[in-house]
Amino acid sequence: MEGEWSYKSLKVKEGFKPGSEHFQYFFVVSEGGQKKCNYCVWIEDEALSRFNNSKNFNAILDSHREDWNKWVKEKIDQKDFRNMVLLFDEHGQKEVDLDKMDKKLTME
Repeated sequence: MEGEWSYKSLKVKEGFKPGSEHFQYFFVVSEGGQKKCNYCVWIEDEALSRFNNSKNFNAILDSHREDWNKWVKEKIDQKDFRNMVLLFDEHGQKEVDLDKMDKKLTME
């Protein structure tokens, strides 16, 4: 994981999915060393150009990290500890329960 920060009594580790060719950025939330949930920002390939014409993952992250950290904090404030994806596709954006997605997404 690339970064780590705290919010309330929780620790949040964040980073890109290792080796992924797609934009999949994870936030792993834990409390007392026990994982509570994963949040993920997933940008489908056909939506990448809305964020950065060069499709540079790091540039996209740098320009949107604050918004996505805010999303994670809102989920924590709502005590919504489901594994959730903030999915950006050709139709816009939506939140999807990770456990109910057709494409299974894991950190591995």
